[in-house]
Amino acid sequence: MTRDVLSELLLSTSSPNKLAIIDVRDQDHIGGHIYSSTWVPSSSLDYRMPELVRTLKDKEKVVFHCALSQQRGPSAALRYAREREAALGPEESKKQQVYVLEGGFVQWQEKYGKDTRLTEAYVEDIWREY
Repeated sequence: MTRDVLSELLLSTSSPNKLAIIDVRDQDHIGGHIYSSTWVPSSSLDYRMPELVRTLKDKEKVVFHCALSQQRGPSAALRYAREREAALGPEESKKQQVYVLEGGFVQWQEKYGKDTRLTEAYVEDIWREY
């Protein structure tokens, strides 16, 4: 999912209850996060995955991301999709779309870091040299 599509979903009044954003950054989580995202460090995914499947089961879209969405984000999305299908079955799993945010938080903050409707706790200095 592109950052522009995600920003539109966040700003639309009808989507927030149907959307979940899962931030799997670890120590690189400081300096800001996408509004309404849930921080689930990749180091905790092994024991938090069943909880995620349970708490996100009614969401229409789940978007995973890390800093660049090259390893941790895609890996977490795949693990989540597999665990969801194993727990809920193939038919129920098809009711939810699982995405990875293109470019991760690095690209997100380049465009939306200063937009307080979309980004919380943003510290520009941290990202200036990233």
